[in-house]
Amino acid sequence: MYNTVIIGGGIVGLASALKLKQANPKLKVAIVEKEKTLAQHQTGHNSGVIHSGLYYKPGSHKAKNCIDGYNQLVKFCTEEEIPFELCGKIVVATEESQVPLLQNLYDRGNQNGLKGLKKLAAEELKAYEPHVNGVEGMFVPQTGIVDYKAVAAKYAEKFRHFGGEIFSDNKVHDIKEKNGFINVATKHETLITRTIVNCAGLFSDKVAKLTGSKINYRIIPFRGEYYKLKPEKEHLVKNLIYPVPDPNFPFLGVHFTRMMGGGIEAGPNAVLAYSREGYKKSKIHVGQLLGSLTYPGFRKVAAKYWKTGFGEFYRSYSKSAFTKALQKLLPEIQKGDLVPGGSGVRAQACDRSGGLIDDFLILEGDKFVNVGNAPSPAATSSLAIGEHVAGLVLRKL
Repeated sequence: MYNTVIIGGGIVGLASALKLKQANPKLKVAIVEKEKTLAQHQTGHNSGVIHSGLYYKPGSHKAKNCIDGYNQLVKFCTEEEIPFELCGKIVVATEESQVPLLQNLYDRGNQNGLKGLKKLAAEELKAYEPHVNGVEGMFVPQTGIVDYKAVAAKYAEKFRHFGGEIFSDNKVHDIKEKNGFINVATKHETLITRTIVNCAGLFSDKVAKLTGSKINYRIIPFRGEYYKLKPEKEHLVKNLIYPVPDPNFPFLGVHFTRMMGGGIEAGPNAVLAYSREGYKKSKIHVGQLLGSLTYPGFRKVAAKYWKTGFGEFYRSYSKSAFTKALQKLLPEIQKGDLVPGGSGVRAQACDRSGGLIDDFLILEGDKFVNVGNAPSPAATSSLAIGEHVAGLVLRKL
């Protein structure tokens, strides 16, 4: 018997569980996770960037939670001695047409409360990244790097310290209300609870339906593929280099990221994954793929973004095209400098009208809290999202 059961052992589920126990250590809280180990999917395939809050619409959930979460995350990592580095990043306009968009980003960052943003002329870019190509740029000092699997592991450790329970290898297959309580049936257990928090990430829409919630969106999985620079070419990138994002596409574009554990990642692209956990092109789940392709909202997205989407798809299968996209930022990069890296799958909520939901989406029922959309910067924002979710649950209890 529990006060709350949290479905999903990724970084947002773990942060929500930790915040609940910190708010009231007497609460009985359990996490159920379908994998044998925690943080295996979006958290475990994260590029490790601590986001500053630069990109997000002022007043949005992403803007507020990212900046609050950033401050909480930096404090948490400092106190818990988790290695991190606030190295800053540059955002680069590679052509004159992008300069107004760069100015918009600069203004948005200032509106969101970022301090120390610095506009850079073409020659000033070289002081930050000697090999970069650009007509103008911006330095963002708040951006950093961290290992989010290490952060998630520490959340889990502290949650258990407060008496929280974690049931791994327990996929939820049924949720039923009975006698005023909720029975959560998993692979090995049946947990009885007063409230449920759904942090199931790539399957959050499926779990929301199990709770009986009526939802107007579907999770569409987008795979992001990375290359790594060969060790002898890592000197070309000092920290993090980002392009000005395409305002017609809800992803940030291919960029360069120095990793906490060493090495430089280049990417990602953004292509429809053939299954919800389709980290490789060869992993195809016919039912899940058909579910994406036949969803009216996705068909409208495909019609709207077909040109950009085709370019992303082409880069997925053509290393030469991927290299060409990277050369806009670093002209010295050659195809032979890149070796295959990892990949991740982003859970992107899409509504029936064809909107890719851009903001965090958290829906409530009498006894449920459904985290329906929590893509990037959810890892950076995890403690702030967890605090918000914990507040919603405590009101219900």
